Amino acid sequence: MLSMPILRYDRFGLEDMQGERESKISGILPVPRTKEEARQAYDRLSRYYDYTTGVFTRKYAEMALQRLSIVEGGTVLEIGFGTGYCLKLIAELVGQTGKVYGIDISSGMIEIAKRKLEKAGLVNRVELCCGDAVYLPFNDNTFDVVFISFTLEVFDTPEIPKVLEQIKKVLKPGGKLGVVSISKVNGEPIFLRFYGWIHNKWPKYFGSRPIYAEQALLDAEYHIESKEKIKIFRLPAEIIVAVKTISGSSA
Repeated sequence: MLSMPILRYDRFGLEDMQGERESKISGILPVPRTKEEARQAYDRLSRYYDYTTGVFTRKYAEMALQRLSIVEGGTVLEIGFGTGYCLKLIAELVGQTGKVYGIDISSGMIEIAKRKLEKAGLVNRVELCCGDAVYLPFNDNTFDVVFISFTLEVFDTPEIPKVLEQIKKVLKPGGKLGVVSISKVNGEPIFLRFYGWIHNKWPKYFGSRPIYAEQALLDAEYHIESKEKIKIFRLPAEIIVAVKTISGSSA
């Protein structure tokens, strides 16, 4: 007799949670530009990235790498590596016995990253490819760590779960995913609204917009190991370390 109201309560609770998730998803701005438009935009930006956006994002990317505790001999993938600043740091962390892979949509970014790695004498530790993280060209259960910094939010909303599922496939069971992302928060402070206005005004050039990264990871059935709120350009952001659980899908 007592089981009925308990079951009914649980069902309504789940419906409320589902409704909240759908509400959050509907509140995320779309990314209307095509992949080719994104590629062209990043190719143009590649020559100036280290002197503009890159200067302000490095600190937070470094913080995330510290929380991932990358070890010598590890195998690591960075998605959306840009001009390769973090690739260089990761290559130093994995040492001569480790291996680093990178995927980026922009051939311009790749060329600059290659030159940076060659100058540092680390190019033999790193393999780079030009591609879209919606389709990762790597074998299942390959990586100890996957890192994605200020990149998950450039994917259109329906693509975000696809990217996270692709990452889960290529991560080893127990492997870690580090995410640095601009965060959408309740109340939307003025700088967040202004950022959204820029995104809507020039979507071909400003594909990034705030997202609910933590909720996306939970929906993709990652375990959240740690999370930390930060601010960049007075915009709310977060550093999240998530884990592919042993029982998680790798197929």
